[in-house]
Amino acid sequence: MKLQHITLLTLLLLIFSCNSQAQKMKFEYIGNAAAQKDMHVWGSSPVQDKDGKTHLFSAQWSTATQSDFSGWFKDCEIGHYVSDSPEGPFEYVGIAVKDQDGLFNSPHNPTISNIDGQYQLCFIVNENNDLKTQRIVMYVADDLNDTWRPAKGAEADGTILRQTKNPEVWNYTARLGVSNPSLIKYNGKYFLYHKSVVRKEPKGYVYSYGVVVADNVEGPYIHQPTRVTEEKMPLEDAYAFTMKDSVYMISRDFRASLGNSGGGLLWKSGDGFSFPAEKTERAYEDLLHYVGEEYLKDAVSYRGKKDGHLERAQILFIDDKPAYLYLATGVQVKPGYGSSSHVFKINFE
Repeated sequence: MKLQHITLLTLLLLIFSCNSQAQKMKFEYIGNAAAQKDMHVWGSSPVQDKDGKTHLFSAQWSTATQSDFSGWFKDCEIGHYVSDSPEGPFEYVGIAVKDQDGLFNSPHNPTISNIDGQYQLCFIVNENNDLKTQRIVMYVADDLNDTWRPAKGAEADGTILRQTKNPEVWNYTARLGVSNPSLIKYNGKYFLYHKSVVRKEPKGYVYSYGVVVADNVEGPYIHQPTRVTEEKMPLEDAYAFTMKDSVYMISRDFRASLGNSGGGLLWKSGDGFSFPAEKTERAYEDLLHYVGEEYLKDAVSYRGKKDGHLERAQILFIDDKPAYLYLATGVQVKPGYGSSSHVFKINFE
């Protein structure tokens, strides 16, 4: 069956136009982005090279290694895909970052950026399959030929951020270290956003985001004492970006704060240090919302419900404007394939 493009008007508003009027943004479903047979492909972070080709960096691991989807923190590597078009089809180039086992284990959740004429590839690793040891690595390069090197302000293996040892910092007692980075340049500084899972009294845990700041894109980065999101609205997989004078994050609606948990949220900040809950809008919906029940009736769900939770939001900017949104899902309709990423075209009214 050939999918027809389905365009749906979302509820979110973004300030973009030169006259500062609110423009409505809508997503047009295009189709699959990165996928491989017998592999899970989890998330796709896009960037364009000087020739206009679109590159995707995606977490990937064999569907045969872990039956419960836990390969993401045990057997993962970062794959590299390329296409002449942001809409694909994407060709698999090879492994950009290998699983090195041991102390540099299972590189996962990559996010690619192009700041100051240089490419930055940030991702998470752990030690010996232990989620409590999660930390963030930053590689840099002058091209997209996978000639990556550790950032100058990082440790020898590229580790740019570990869980703080300062008891005055908000995530000092984080349960799972630091993870899921997103890098921007804002007001001449470099902001690296990250997730921490912190204790919530009297019991339980909450997923929150913080930020570390540097004067140089390659670090070193300094922890900020307070979180940037509020405890009452947990989030996961936030992608940060700037437009005009504001900072935005688009994330999974992890606890169904403004809809079901298969969709996402749009957060807005005036300074990059605080994203108020009252300024947060519903962003996108689950995959079912875009493709319909008939398309998913025979789907296999590797993760989440069969409606297709959409996670790991990443945006491709073209001419300084959001142009394409890439999202991951654990639902697959193609036999022999694991989880994959999907691409949506962003249109403005």
